[in-house]
Amino acid sequence: MRVLLVTDWCASPGGTENSTLWLRDALRYQGHDVRLLTSSAGSGGDEEADYLAYGTDHVAEQIALQLYNPFAARVVRQAERDFRPDVAAVLMFEFHLSPAVILALRSTPTVAIVVNHKPICPSGLKRLPNGSLCDQPHGVVCWRSGCESLPAWVRDRPRYALIRAALARCRLLIACSRLMREELALNGFESEVVPLPVPPPSPAHHRNPAPEPLLLFVGRLNPEKGVEVLLGAFSSLLRRFPDARLRIAGDGPLRGSLERLAVKLGVTGAVTFLGRLSSERVESELDRAWALVAPSLWPEPFGLVTGEAIVRGVPVVASAHGGFAETIEEGSSGLLFPNGDEAALTLRLLEILSGQTFPSRSVPASAVSRARSAFDIDRYTTVMAGILSRAAGIAPLSPPDMP
Repeated sequence: MRVLLVTDWCASPGGTENSTLWLRDALRYQGHDVRLLTSSAGSGGDEEADYLAYGTDHVAEQIALQLYNPFAARVVRQAERDFRPDVAAVLMFEFHLSPAVILALRSTPTVAIVVNHKPICPSGLKRLPNGSLCDQPHGVVCWRSGCESLPAWVRDRPRYALIRAALARCRLLIACSRLMREELALNGFESEVVPLPVPPPSPAHHRNPAPEPLLLFVGRLNPEKGVEVLLGAFSSLLRRFPDARLRIAGDGPLRGSLERLAVKLGVTGAVTFLGRLSSERVESELDRAWALVAPSLWPEPFGLVTGEAIVRGVPVVASAHGGFAETIEEGSSGLLFPNGDEAALTLRLLEILSGQTFPSRSVPASAVSRARSAFDIDRYTTVMAGILSRAAGIAPLSPPDMP
């Protein structure tokens, strides 16, 4: 089967970009001919993209290209002529490639894999300016709630009309979580759930919790990730556990302000900002952590980082509303708390540091085994290959065999 994988490639790549490469490589391993088409705004599929369409983070250009990127449409048509794919799988397109990439796939059956809120939420966060979570479909509420200015809302009318048209022409929509299926349904789209895979531990993996209390955060340092809440909770814990340490792996626009907040809270001696790490370094940090903390303020669409921790035996403390709740077994592989609730986060972390929960500092083997099975990349690839072949007309179209 010839598969064209299409996705944006952001300057600061994350879970979607990683998932795309995992799917590409796994499908190729199964014998499929897979080619990757990305935007040029980032590294272009780690410089491995077969087709590259112009994209930019220059604000003025991006505003226009997010509506309809003619360069992306042209490259997609070129890929259709040259490669003649049996099916296309489209992931992110809202930031650089635009709905043009789906609309240009005129002769290719297309499956959209929805991995973020952006197709149905202009901010991409499903979070209102007052900090509460949005439970409304996209529309005039985006302006009235203050999420968009009137000029931005007016600009987005044709853009979101094209996004709706693009999704409507797809043979099938795949949601990365039950949460995303519900969000798509709220906006009038039916979809099937196929949870994203999580890479298994490397051969070098060895669970070895540090002798002192050690907490770890991994992710972009963006406002929605809730690191300010984590620093506040950690400063409270230090009064009782003065030898506790917090390590923050990741980078982003908030790094400077977070470092200043650490100074203000008096925790600089116990908090280390590691910057963005390789996957090998992240695994090494996970192996020593007593818990991974994922305090996102927004409803994470899926939450790869929590799955990566659990399959390595690391307990997780995470915000409850969002995809994290679908990757965590409460009490067995982690603990949940209400999004943005610093006091509740402090109490959950206290359970970890005091040994009230996970006294061995590790997730029980049975829970690790269930997680590895649920997020197995080979299983995911087999399911996706079946979906793509059915969408291509090679087999009857039916719902995926996955929870």
